[in-house]
Amino acid sequence: MSTAATDLGPSDSIAVKKAGGIGRSARWTLFALLAPGTAWLLVFIAVPLGFTLAMSVWKSTILGTVPAFQFGNYIEALTTPLYRDLLFKTVRIGVVTTVLSLLTSYPIAYCLAMQSGQRKAVLLLLLFLPFWTSYVVRTFVWLPILGRTGAVNQFLMTLGIIHEPLPWLLYNEGAIYLGLVYVYTLFMTLPIYLAIEKIDPRLIEAAADLGAKPRWVFLRIILPLSWPGVLSGSLMVFLLAVSAYVTPQLLGGPSGIMFSNMIADQFLSNNNWAFGAALSIVLSAVVLLILIVAGRWVGVHQVFAGGRT
Repeated sequence: MSTAATDLGPSDSIAVKKAGGIGRSARWTLFALLAPGTAWLLVFIAVPLGFTLAMSVWKSTILGTVPAFQFGNYIEALTTPLYRDLLFKTVRIGVVTTVLSLLTSYPIAYCLAMQSGQRKAVLLLLLFLPFWTSYVVRTFVWLPILGRTGAVNQFLMTLGIIHEPLPWLLYNEGAIYLGLVYVYTLFMTLPIYLAIEKIDPRLIEAAADLGAKPRWVFLRIILPLSWPGVLSGSLMVFLLAVSAYVTPQLLGGPSGIMFSNMIADQFLSNNNWAFGAALSIVLSAVVLLILIVAGRWVGVHQVFAGGRT
Protein backbone atom coordinates (compact mmCIF):
# COMPACT_ATOMS: atom_id res chain seq x y z
CA MET A 1 0.00 0.00 0.00
CA SER A 2 1.34 3.44 -0.89
CA THR A 3 2.35 6.02 1.69
CA ALA A 4 -0.31 8.45 0.36
CA ALA A 5 -3.04 5.89 1.00
CA THR A 6 -1.85 5.11 4.55
CA ASP A 7 -1.68 8.82 5.42
CA LEU A 8 -5.44 9.23 4.88
CA GLY A 9 -7.31 9.78 8.12
CA PRO A 10 -10.92 8.87 8.91
CA SER A 11 -12.21 12.27 7.78
CA ASP A 12 -10.34 11.93 4.47
CA SER A 13 -11.84 8.51 3.84
CA ILE A 14 -15.34 9.86 4.45
CA ALA A 15 -14.65 12.72 2.00
CA VAL A 16 -13.49 10.26 -0.67
CA LYS A 17 -16.61 8.13 -0.21
CA LYS A 18 -18.83 11.20 -0.46
CA ALA A 19 -17.03 12.33 -3.63
CA GLY A 20 -17.56 8.87 -5.14
CA GLY A 21 -21.23 9.01 -4.20
CA ILE A 22 -21.63 12.43 -5.78
CA GLY A 23 -19.93 11.17 -8.95
CA ARG A 24 -22.28 8.19 -9.21
CA SER A 25 -25.27 10.43 -8.54
CA ALA A 26 -24.18 12.83 -11.27
CA ARG A 27 -23.75 9.96 -13.72
CA TRP A 28 -27.23 8.61 -12.96
CA THR A 29 -28.69 12.10 -13.31
CA LEU A 30 -26.97 12.53 -16.69
CA PHE A 31 -28.23 9.12 -17.79
CA ALA A 32 -31.78 9.98 -16.73
CA LEU A 33 -31.66 13.25 -18.67
CA LEU A 34 -30.24 11.65 -21.83
CA ALA A 35 -32.36 8.49 -21.78
CA PRO A 36 -35.64 9.93 -23.22
CA GLY A 37 -33.93 11.73 -26.10
CA THR A 38 -31.70 8.76 -26.84
CA ALA A 39 -34.66 6.38 -26.82
CA TRP A 40 -36.57 8.70 -29.15
CA LEU A 41 -33.66 8.86 -31.62
CA LEU A 42 -33.20 5.10 -31.43
CA VAL A 43 -36.86 4.19 -31.97
CA PHE A 44 -37.83 6.79 -34.56
CA ILE A 45 -34.55 7.33 -36.46
CA ALA A 46 -32.01 4.56 -35.98
CA VAL A 47 -34.45 1.63 -36.18
CA PRO A 48 -36.35 2.88 -39.28
CA LEU A 49 -33.08 3.79 -41.00
CA GLY A 50 -31.65 0.37 -40.21
CA PHE A 51 -34.76 -1.35 -41.50
CA THR A 52 -34.65 0.74 -44.69
CA LEU A 53 -31.00 -0.15 -45.18
CA ALA A 54 -31.74 -3.84 -44.71
CA MET A 55 -34.73 -3.76 -47.07
CA SER A 56 -32.65 -1.99 -49.74
CA VAL A 57 -30.66 -5.20 -50.32
CA TRP A 58 -33.80 -7.35 -50.49
CA LYS A 59 -35.76 -8.19 -53.59
CA SER A 60 -39.32 -7.23 -54.53
CA THR A 61 -41.40 -9.73 -56.49
CA ILE A 62 -45.05 -10.05 -57.44
CA LEU A 63 -45.53 -11.92 -54.18
CA GLY A 64 -44.00 -9.11 -52.10
CA THR A 65 -40.61 -8.16 -50.71
CA VAL A 66 -38.46 -11.12 -49.73
CA PRO A 67 -35.11 -11.15 -47.88
CA ALA A 68 -32.48 -11.87 -50.52
CA PHE A 69 -29.10 -10.24 -50.01
CA GLN A 70 -28.03 -8.57 -53.27
CA PHE A 71 -26.88 -5.19 -54.57
CA GLY A 72 -28.97 -5.15 -57.73
CA ASN A 73 -31.13 -2.28 -56.47
CA TYR A 74 -28.10 -0.04 -55.93
CA ILE A 75 -26.58 -0.99 -59.28
CA GLU A 76 -29.82 -0.10 -61.03
CA ALA A 77 -30.18 3.17 -59.11
CA LEU A 78 -26.63 4.32 -59.87
CA THR A 79 -26.29 3.13 -63.46
CA THR A 80 -29.72 3.90 -64.92
CA PRO A 81 -29.58 7.36 -66.56
CA LEU A 82 -33.13 8.19 -65.44
CA TYR A 83 -32.39 7.88 -61.73
CA ARG A 84 -28.89 9.32 -61.97
CA ASP A 85 -30.06 12.43 -63.84
CA LEU A 86 -33.01 12.83 -61.47
CA LEU A 87 -30.64 12.72 -58.50
CA PHE A 88 -28.44 15.46 -60.00
CA LYS A 89 -31.56 17.50 -60.76
CA THR A 90 -32.77 17.15 -57.17
CA VAL A 91 -29.43 18.28 -55.75
CA ARG A 92 -29.38 21.21 -58.17
CA ILE A 93 -32.88 22.27 -57.13
CA GLY A 94 -31.86 22.01 -53.48
CA VAL A 95 -28.77 24.20 -54.00
CA VAL A 96 -30.59 26.82 -56.10
CA THR A 97 -33.49 26.93 -53.65
CA THR A 98 -31.04 27.48 -50.78
CA VAL A 99 -29.30 30.34 -52.61
CA LEU A 100 -32.59 32.00 -53.59
CA SER A 101 -33.93 31.62 -50.05
CA LEU A 102 -30.76 33.21 -48.65
CA LEU A 103 -30.96 36.16 -51.05
CA THR A 104 -34.62 36.64 -50.15
CA SER A 105 -34.45 36.05 -46.42
CA TYR A 106 -31.31 37.97 -45.44
CA PRO A 107 -32.76 41.43 -46.22
CA ILE A 108 -35.95 40.47 -44.38
CA ALA A 109 -34.01 39.27 -41.34
CA TYR A 110 -31.80 42.37 -41.39
CA CYS A 111 -34.78 44.72 -41.55
CA LEU A 112 -36.49 42.86 -38.70
CA ALA A 113 -33.38 43.03 -36.52
CA MET A 114 -33.08 46.78 -37.10
CA GLN A 115 -36.62 47.43 -35.85
CA SER A 116 -37.61 47.91 -32.24
CA GLY A 117 -40.62 47.92 -29.99
CA GLN A 118 -44.13 47.36 -31.28
CA ARG A 119 -43.12 47.64 -34.93
CA LYS A 120 -40.80 44.64 -34.57
CA ALA A 121 -43.56 42.61 -32.89
CA VAL A 122 -46.01 43.40 -35.70
CA LEU A 123 -43.49 42.51 -38.42
CA LEU A 124 -42.60 39.23 -36.70
CA LEU A 125 -46.31 38.42 -36.48
CA LEU A 126 -46.70 39.09 -40.20
CA LEU A 127 -43.72 36.82 -40.89
CA PHE A 128 -45.16 33.94 -38.86
CA LEU A 129 -48.77 34.41 -39.94
CA PRO A 130 -48.63 32.48 -43.26
CA PHE A 131 -46.91 29.56 -41.53
CA TRP A 132 -49.89 29.00 -39.26
CA THR A 133 -51.57 27.51 -42.35
CA SER A 134 -50.97 24.01 -43.61
CA TYR A 135 -47.96 23.41 -45.87
CA VAL A 136 -50.22 21.83 -48.48
CA VAL A 137 -52.64 24.76 -48.44
CA ARG A 138 -49.78 27.25 -48.85
CA THR A 139 -48.60 25.27 -51.87
CA PHE A 140 -52.08 24.92 -53.36
CA VAL A 141 -52.59 28.69 -53.24
CA TRP A 142 -50.15 29.13 -56.13
CA LEU A 143 -52.44 27.22 -58.50
CA PRO A 144 -55.14 29.93 -58.67
CA ILE A 145 -52.41 32.56 -58.77
CA LEU A 146 -50.24 31.17 -61.59
CA GLY A 147 -52.75 29.05 -63.52
CA ARG A 148 -54.05 29.85 -67.00
CA THR A 149 -57.12 31.45 -65.46
CA GLY A 150 -55.22 32.60 -62.40
CA ALA A 151 -54.76 36.04 -60.93
CA VAL A 152 -51.48 36.83 -62.70
CA ASN A 153 -52.78 36.03 -66.19
CA GLN A 154 -56.05 37.84 -65.58
CA PHE A 155 -54.21 40.92 -64.32
CA LEU A 156 -51.84 41.01 -67.31
CA MET A 157 -54.72 40.51 -69.75
CA THR A 158 -56.71 43.29 -68.09
CA LEU A 159 -53.77 45.69 -68.53
CA GLY A 160 -53.47 44.61 -72.17
CA ILE A 161 -49.90 43.37 -71.74
CA ILE A 162 -50.86 39.91 -73.05
CA HIS A 163 -53.81 38.77 -75.15
CA GLU A 164 -53.90 35.13 -74.08
CA PRO A 165 -52.91 33.32 -70.87
CA LEU A 166 -49.27 32.46 -70.37
CA PRO A 167 -48.98 28.64 -70.12
CA TRP A 168 -45.44 28.56 -68.68
CA LEU A 169 -46.16 30.07 -65.26
CA LEU A 170 -46.94 26.63 -63.85
CA TYR A 171 -45.70 23.04 -64.15
CA ASN A 172 -42.01 23.73 -64.63
CA GLU A 173 -38.85 24.03 -62.56
CA GLY A 174 -39.31 27.76 -62.05
CA ALA A 175 -42.65 27.18 -60.33
CA ILE A 176 -40.92 24.67 -58.02
CA TYR A 177 -38.33 27.28 -57.02
CA LEU A 178 -41.07 29.80 -56.32
CA GLY A 179 -43.05 27.36 -54.19
CA LEU A 180 -40.06 26.04 -52.25
CA VAL A 181 -38.63 29.48 -51.50
CA TYR A 182 -42.05 30.63 -50.30
CA VAL A 183 -42.75 27.70 -47.98
CA TYR A 184 -39.22 27.58 -46.54
CA THR A 185 -38.64 31.32 -46.04
CA LEU A 186 -39.16 31.13 -42.28
CA PHE A 187 -36.51 28.40 -41.88
CA MET A 188 -33.92 30.72 -43.42
CA THR A 189 -35.11 34.05 -42.03
CA LEU A 190 -35.44 33.11 -38.37
CA PRO A 191 -31.85 31.83 -37.75
CA ILE A 192 -30.38 34.83 -39.56
CA TYR A 193 -32.61 37.23 -37.63
CA LEU A 194 -31.59 35.70 -34.30
CA ALA A 195 -27.89 35.90 -35.25
CA ILE A 196 -28.12 39.56 -36.32
CA GLU A 197 -30.11 40.50 -33.23
CA LYS A 198 -27.31 39.19 -30.98
CA ILE A 199 -24.74 41.52 -32.53
CA ASP A 200 -23.64 44.19 -30.07
CA PRO A 201 -24.82 47.59 -31.45
CA ARG A 202 -21.73 49.20 -29.98
CA LEU A 203 -19.60 47.44 -32.60
CA ILE A 204 -21.58 49.07 -35.39
CA GLU A 205 -21.50 52.45 -33.64
CA ALA A 206 -17.74 52.19 -33.14
CA ALA A 207 -17.18 51.35 -36.80
CA ALA A 208 -19.33 54.31 -37.86
CA ASP A 209 -17.45 56.63 -35.49
CA LEU A 210 -14.17 55.49 -37.03
CA GLY A 211 -15.43 56.45 -40.48
CA ALA A 212 -16.39 53.05 -41.88
CA LYS A 213 -18.85 53.24 -44.74
CA PRO A 214 -22.14 51.29 -44.41
CA ARG A 215 -21.13 48.61 -46.91
CA TRP A 216 -17.90 47.91 -45.00
CA VAL A 217 -19.79 47.80 -41.72
CA PHE A 218 -22.01 45.17 -43.27
CA LEU A 219 -19.19 43.17 -44.89
CA ARG A 220 -16.73 43.33 -41.98
CA ILE A 221 -19.06 43.21 -38.95
CA ILE A 222 -22.66 42.23 -39.61
CA LEU A 223 -22.13 39.51 -42.20
CA PRO A 224 -19.29 37.65 -40.39
CA LEU A 225 -21.12 37.75 -37.06
CA SER A 226 -24.37 36.54 -38.66
CA TRP A 227 -22.57 33.73 -40.51
CA PRO A 228 -23.69 31.01 -38.04
CA GLY A 229 -27.31 31.95 -38.72
CA VAL A 230 -26.68 31.80 -42.47
CA LEU A 231 -25.16 28.33 -42.16
CA SER A 232 -27.97 27.08 -39.94
CA GLY A 233 -30.70 28.39 -42.24
CA SER A 234 -28.95 27.13 -45.37
CA LEU A 235 -28.59 23.66 -43.87
CA MET A 236 -32.27 23.44 -42.96
CA VAL A 237 -33.51 24.77 -46.29
CA PHE A 238 -31.23 22.49 -48.30
CA LEU A 239 -32.33 19.39 -46.38
CA LEU A 240 -35.99 20.32 -46.75
CA ALA A 241 -35.65 21.20 -50.44
CA VAL A 242 -33.92 17.98 -51.57
CA SER A 243 -36.58 15.93 -49.78
CA ALA A 244 -39.53 17.99 -51.03
CA TYR A 245 -42.49 15.97 -52.29
CA VAL A 246 -45.70 18.03 -52.24
CA THR A 247 -44.44 21.17 -53.97
CA PRO A 248 -42.89 19.41 -57.01
CA GLN A 249 -45.98 17.21 -57.26
CA LEU A 250 -48.39 20.17 -57.34
CA LEU A 251 -46.40 22.91 -59.08
CA GLY A 252 -43.82 21.04 -61.13
CA GLY A 253 -45.97 18.75 -63.22
CA PRO A 254 -44.32 15.94 -65.20
CA SER A 255 -41.16 18.00 -65.80
CA GLY A 256 -40.82 18.88 -62.13
CA ILE A 257 -40.54 15.39 -60.69
CA MET A 258 -37.84 15.11 -58.04
CA PHE A 259 -36.13 12.16 -56.40
CA SER A 260 -38.61 12.05 -53.52
CA ASN A 261 -41.49 11.71 -55.98
CA MET A 262 -39.73 8.77 -57.61
CA ILE A 263 -39.20 7.14 -54.20
CA ALA A 264 -42.87 7.58 -53.34
CA ASP A 265 -43.89 6.02 -56.66
CA GLN A 266 -41.83 2.91 -55.89
CA PHE A 267 -43.68 2.41 -52.61
CA LEU A 268 -47.18 3.53 -53.61
CA SER A 269 -47.58 2.76 -57.31
CA ASN A 270 -44.97 0.19 -58.37
CA ASN A 271 -45.06 -1.81 -55.11
CA ASN A 272 -41.27 -2.11 -55.38
CA TRP A 273 -40.37 -1.44 -51.77
CA ALA A 274 -36.84 -2.80 -51.98
CA PHE A 275 -35.90 -0.51 -54.85
CA GLY A 276 -37.63 2.43 -53.14
CA ALA A 277 -35.56 1.74 -50.02
CA ALA A 278 -32.37 1.69 -52.12
CA LEU A 279 -33.28 5.02 -53.69
CA SER A 280 -33.88 6.45 -50.22
CA ILE A 281 -30.46 5.29 -49.01
CA VAL A 282 -28.78 6.68 -52.13
CA LEU A 283 -30.39 10.09 -51.64
CA SER A 284 -29.47 10.11 -47.94
CA ALA A 285 -25.87 9.13 -48.68
CA VAL A 286 -25.45 11.79 -51.38
CA VAL A 287 -26.91 14.51 -49.16
CA LEU A 288 -24.68 13.43 -46.26
CA LEU A 289 -21.61 13.50 -48.53
CA ILE A 290 -22.51 17.00 -49.74
CA LEU A 291 -22.92 18.22 -46.16
CA ILE A 292 -19.54 16.73 -45.15
CA VAL A 293 -17.76 18.35 -48.10
CA ALA A 294 -19.53 21.67 -47.50
CA GLY A 295 -18.67 21.51 -43.80
CA ARG A 296 -14.99 20.95 -44.54
CA TRP A 297 -14.98 23.81 -47.05
CA VAL A 298 -16.63 26.17 -44.59
CA GLY A 299 -14.10 25.21 -41.93
CA VAL A 300 -11.13 25.84 -44.22
CA HIS A 301 -12.69 29.08 -45.43
CA GLN A 302 -13.11 30.36 -41.88
CA VAL A 303 -9.50 29.45 -41.03
CA PHE A 304 -8.19 31.49 -43.98
CA ALA A 305 -10.57 34.33 -43.20
CA GLY A 306 -9.34 34.38 -39.63
CA GLY A 307 -5.76 34.42 -40.83
CA ARG A 308 -6.37 37.52 -42.97
CA THR A 309 -7.86 39.42 -40.08
